[in-house]
Amino acid sequence: MFGFKKKSSKIELLAPSDGAVIDLSDTSDPVFSTGAMGIGFGLEPTDGSIYAPVAGKVTLIAETKHAIGFETNDGLEVLIHLGIDTVELKGRAFQLDVSQGQRVQAHTKLGVMDLQKIKDAGYKTTILTVITNSGELDLDFELTTGETQSGRLVAQVTKK
Repeated sequence: MFGFKKKSSKIELLAPSDGAVIDLSDTSDPVFSTGAMGIGFGLEPTDGSIYAPVAGKVTLIAETKHAIGFETNDGLEVLIHLGIDTVELKGRAFQLDVSQGQRVQAHTKLGVMDLQKIKDAGYKTTILTVITNSGELDLDFELTTGETQSGRLVAQVTKK
């Protein structure tokens, strides 16, 4: 009647660790770099501390501790994947301080990944942050690449 347009909502994604943010297409894992898992970004960590990129409920903790999933109040399903092929380490390089079902705020410390142990085992430490249900949603994604610190805004998602 009045032509009101639904306001789009912006969702912020924070850096899960200190390091360099890179385009997802520049990561070395083809499942992620091709966008098959969803839109997102990579981060080459310089510190092993891991923080929540969003506020929400922890919906997944991989048995091998290399992946943590979240669902935001806006319905985004966000996954952080700690390292490339690190599932092979069977959890040996990770200590997590959160549990499935727990609600977290953005920048809540989730735990630690042992960067040296991962490198010594021949794996890459790249942290992948993706919105796994982005294929089902109409989203705009803006990413700022380069050096950052944990908790800093690195990407914004707008639901259309």
